[in-house]
Amino acid sequence: MNKKIPVGILGATGAVGQKLISLLANHPWFEISEIAASENSAGKVYAEHVNWKDAAPIPPKVGVMRIKKCSAPLKARILFSGLDAAVAGEVEGHYAQDGHIIVSNSKNHRMDQDVPLVIPEINADHLRLIENQVKKYRAGIQQGYIVTNPNCSVIMLAVALFPIFKKFGLDKVITTTMQAISGAGYPGVPALDILGNVIPHISGEEEKVQPEILKIFGTYKNGKIIPADLKISASCNRVPVYHGHTLSASFSTKEKATEADIINAFNNFHRLELPSSPTKVIQYFKEKNRPQPLLDVNCGNGMTVSVGNLRRCEVLDWKFTALGHNTIRGAAGAAILNAEFIVANNLL
Repeated sequence: MNKKIPVGILGATGAVGQKLISLLANHPWFEISEIAASENSAGKVYAEHVNWKDAAPIPPKVGVMRIKKCSAPLKARILFSGLDAAVAGEVEGHYAQDGHIIVSNSKNHRMDQDVPLVIPEINADHLRLIENQVKKYRAGIQQGYIVTNPNCSVIMLAVALFPIFKKFGLDKVITTTMQAISGAGYPGVPALDILGNVIPHISGEEEKVQPEILKIFGTYKNGKIIPADLKISASCNRVPVYHGHTLSASFSTKEKATEADIINAFNNFHRLELPSSPTKVIQYFKEKNRPQPLLDVNCGNGMTVSVGNLRRCEVLDWKFTALGHNTIRGAAGAAILNAEFIVANNLL
């Protein structure tokens, strides 16, 4: 690409906004040209105002930018949204109406009938829902629309299950998640609540798992997504791990599958030729005690989902453990991958 595409960040001061800025700092296709946040942040110099928590330093070009309000006119065609759910729905709709492409990590529009909920290695054809949106939003030189990525734990589960679903079908899934504290944003979970503890409830989390998976695994037909025929039960827990959502999943398949068949499906999951695509979408570990957040969370620069300990289940058919980096593959990296796919497929 001869010239980088200017992009904006909505919710630039938050945890996801910071990770977006960090990952986009040296991106070969995109260049941050604008940042926006709440009225309390508007007008302030980013580096002087933000409570920066990412391990990488603030990119110098972004550090000197002045933060705009999330209602201000923006020039960048692509806007990455890390907005809080309390404001994301209205703000994202406003900018889509104004002709921008919103690539959102927020939950507000995920289940809208005309908004694609995309993991491009799985359901890129769902981007055809964009056609419905451009009819709804204002006609003009630029047509705006919204594309979303799934909930962080849903992405790990969907990536791990999809090669099995595609080859053998799935009937039932039971999953238990062990979710890192960075998934709660900042300041997140109070130290006295989480240190040496497990919190067996994350507000609204279990309610996202089944409908999002069914939409992602669904079939595009006549301008709509027909949800997959699959039953899922999820239990979501917050654990004292900094980065990395781990989950255990038991599942039954519609067609008979052997251990070798399933591992082969993991190992042959196709990758995309995009800047953020990992060499392996799924890394399968033969060791029974892997994957582990401490050892494996950064596989594929945080974009690989690690899977291991596949074994027979006495209730369903099989069970395994999966792990992914919640703020990269599960959030900012997922949004960037969606934007790369949009550009690569001439959907601007």
